[in-house]
Amino acid sequence: MEKRMLSPKEIVKTTIDIGIQKTKLSMFQMLILGILAGIYIGFGAQGAITISQTFGCIDMGLSKFLLAATFPVGLMLVVICGAELFTGNNLMFLGVLNRKYTLIRMLKNWIIVYIGNFIGSIILAFIMVNTGLMNSAVKEKAMAIAIGKLNVPMGSLILRAILCNILVVLAVWMATGAKDIISKIFACWFPIMLFVLSGYEHSIANMYFIPIGKFLGATISWSKIWMYNIIPVTIGNIIGGGMIVPIFYYLAYVESKNTSKSKSSLI
Repeated sequence: MEKRMLSPKEIVKTTIDIGIQKTKLSMFQMLILGILAGIYIGFGAQGAITISQTFGCIDMGLSKFLLAATFPVGLMLVVICGAELFTGNNLMFLGVLNRKYTLIRMLKNWIIVYIGNFIGSIILAFIMVNTGLMNSAVKEKAMAIAIGKLNVPMGSLILRAILCNILVVLAVWMATGAKDIISKIFACWFPIMLFVLSGYEHSIANMYFIPIGKFLGATISWSKIWMYNIIPVTIGNIIGGGMIVPIFYYLAYVESKNTSKSKSSLI
């Protein structure tokens, strides 16, 4: 019987191999694929805004679930179509821990992809504002989301961001272990739906959610967008997806294996 998924140990190896390939991308490839990922996440964000625009007046829980249920299409596009997403690439720290590539090479990927994600998010936000598809209810919802994200206390933002990217990289982790498209879709959908429904904070999604609110008329400055949301959320995302998950799986499946080999050689 054909094996339909990878084991956790196999996912670790595959994730490290993928990280090696990501470090070998040219700066142009990193930027272009980063722009695509920013656009893809923006598509999910825009769909989430649109579907939840009026349900808050009927049932807040239903509105949040519909928003959360729609948003994951962004990561599905990234994983299946191929793009470079900063938060997903936080898993590359596994390869650094395993000495397959240097910290500098990983950071080069993170920085260029992060810039590309921002460019893609802004491009889509600018286009959407000028499509004529943003009715008054959608505009109101988009501006409310943007303003709300800038009024969260700094400590809460970082904690929400940590929890968020634990789930995001686990979605990527499960999608890596899946061998068919349907499985990859479900692997992306459940964790991403859960993080949105729970109210966690994702730096790349916020690169779309907050600027589109600004473009639609919310009185917020770029400095406030970065200082009061995107920078602290990015820090939290790195802690959750770039440190906690990679370190735990490294200790469980890489370091423990090396320790076992060392003990065997002493016997």
